[in-house]
Amino acid sequence: MTKQIIFSISLIITLAVFFWTIKRIWSYMKLTKPYPIGDYGKRFKIMMEVAIGQTKILRFPFVGWLHALVFWGFIVIFIGSIEMVIDGLFRTERVFSFMGVFYDIITASGDVFAFIIVIAILIFIIRRLFINVKRFSGIEMEHKSHMDANIALTLILLLMLSLLGMNTFYYILDPDSPVGYYPVSMFIVRNFIPLHSLDFQSVHTQHEIYWWSHILLIFIFANILPYSKHFHVFMSVPNVFFSRLEPLGYLDNMPEITKEVKLMMDPNAAFAEPAAGEEEVSRFGVKDVENITWKNYMDSLTCTECGRCTSVCPANITGKKLSPRKIVMNVRARMKEKGPGLVKVGKEYDDQKALINDYITPEELWACTTCNACAQECPVNINQPSLIVDLRRYLVLEESAAPGELNATFTNIENNGAPWQFSMEDRMLWAEGLEVPLMADKLAKGENPEYLFWVGSAGAFDDRYKKVTREFVKTLNHLNVDYAVLGTEETDSGDVARRAGNEMLFQMQAMMNIEVMNAYEVKKIITCCPHDYNTLLNEYPEYGGEYEVVHHSQFLQKLISKGKINIQDGPFKDQKITFHDPCYLGRANGEYEAPRNVLKAIPSEKVEMKRNKSFALCCGAGGGQMFKEAEKGDKEVFIERTEEAIETGADIICTACPFCMVMMTDGIKYKNKEEEMKNYDIAELVSVSMGL
Repeated sequence: MTKQIIFSISLIITLAVFFWTIKRIWSYMKLTKPYPIGDYGKRFKIMMEVAIGQTKILRFPFVGWLHALVFWGFIVIFIGSIEMVIDGLFRTERVFSFMGVFYDIITASGDVFAFIIVIAILIFIIRRLFINVKRFSGIEMEHKSHMDANIALTLILLLMLSLLGMNTFYYILDPDSPVGYYPVSMFIVRNFIPLHSLDFQSVHTQHEIYWWSHILLIFIFANILPYSKHFHVFMSVPNVFFSRLEPLGYLDNMPEITKEVKLMMDPNAAFAEPAAGEEEVSRFGVKDVENITWKNYMDSLTCTECGRCTSVCPANITGKKLSPRKIVMNVRARMKEKGPGLVKVGKEYDDQKALINDYITPEELWACTTCNACAQECPVNINQPSLIVDLRRYLVLEESAAPGELNATFTNIENNGAPWQFSMEDRMLWAEGLEVPLMADKLAKGENPEYLFWVGSAGAFDDRYKKVTREFVKTLNHLNVDYAVLGTEETDSGDVARRAGNEMLFQMQAMMNIEVMNAYEVKKIITCCPHDYNTLLNEYPEYGGEYEVVHHSQFLQKLISKGKINIQDGPFKDQKITFHDPCYLGRANGEYEAPRNVLKAIPSEKVEMKRNKSFALCCGAGGGQMFKEAEKGDKEVFIERTEEAIETGADIICTACPFCMVMMTDGIKYKNKEEEMKNYDIAELVSVSMGL
């Protein structure tokens, strides 16, 4: 009875402290903005794959398997913990034993997993204390962060040792007919413990010591977790469940901007009655924690501080200040600082600080290439680029504080329909000497072409990529593809503006383009630019632009598979080719095989770079970087990537993106490899191989 009373008091204290903590967190959560959820079936599938199946962790096999086994072990052992709570409250003994064989499986699994976790935790501790793992360090990783990790690992180790001790002495109490099955404990008893030297009372006492040690450690651990990076033990599964369902390349819409743009395009809408319950927007983008969504805050609580995001960040790899992990950790730290004041005083509370500048500098934000490598690797599905862009949106829309080069780019897009200072009337100069049908001419003849070829700003104006556009058009003409272009009616897709934080300009571009394309009843679009491909496919539908969009590598693959392109020979058969994955074709939209299948059809030797497909390194041009000076660092991102291509010994770097083309070409020049290495787009390789 005394044991039952002590246990009940311990449990009540544990629950009281835990729920007080959760109440505090919930009060902070209510300070944030809404986050839309839905499609629970798809969410459940993602949760089972990423959170339960640990698919992202397993991308790095050795350490991944150790982490996964620890996680799966916790799930099994949690069942035993529930049994211990019931036994402690109601003075029962192994209350789940009625399950029979299933109970044997549970206890055996728990016993084995406890041993596995002990080994895994020892390896983790050794790695942290004696091996210099780069991703465990960084300016955001203060001494308390390392202490936090070491304390948590030690507690987990003690939890597993106490469980093994409890199972061992329980088995000794009745080795002939124990309730449950304990393979590891049985092995320990039979090989290391002399049973003849033990008496019942001492064994029973040892069992009780381990029983109490284990359950009290659980209670202590449960209340330490919310103040630790190991809060992900509780938070990872729900955080993955509520993660974004859209492709990584998609950026969230800003309805308040949509309203403003529609007013600009239709002044009569200004006289319309406001929608019921419509509130005035207080801020565009994110300045401080009250501007984030509850999912952003949930992300910050879930962050494991593992550093996988930062370790693959091209900006961080090349010595720049940006660390995606720091951005997320800063959100948690800022809410901890400002949250109590907001709860107590209300929205008007101001401590003269903000998330931007006091925690996160503009230099960090502008270093991001929005390549999504961080989001790809995060084991708990945190999407760091979306938060970074929201912070950029505040700087651009509220403070007009974009870098000067980007401001010039915005002006060019607004005035000229392209990031460069070219006249819109020059948009078809690339086609000189070629037969390129225009949508307007087709319409005049009463024709509706099957495909719109979206040339894109780079395809129309960039000197190097104009050659790619011409070669691709030669292929379309040679194969009698039914297509047309918008010509001077086409204007920039807005991709650069959106990822650089100028949401207003992006939506203006998007709505103008959609109005033109819908007037021509466009259904299918081909484009050579992965950035435009991503924008047209994933982001235009929100504004009424529903199209079937294909990248030119996908289109070429389709033609090859149908036998319309059949290359038996060509000038590249003795050449070694390596392919650089464009971020907005690969990670952003999951297309890795189409360009490689096209390359397979071209007689040549293929070789992969060390980092390829979903692990590929960004060229450094995305997120507006191509139009501005890079932030200070050890080297440029494009140089890092070019050096990796050079290591393969390839004669040709093949790209499938105008941004990548520019950066890889610059990299080859910088490394003085122009005589030994060339850079071609996949469309050029096909066209030249066909002798066009």
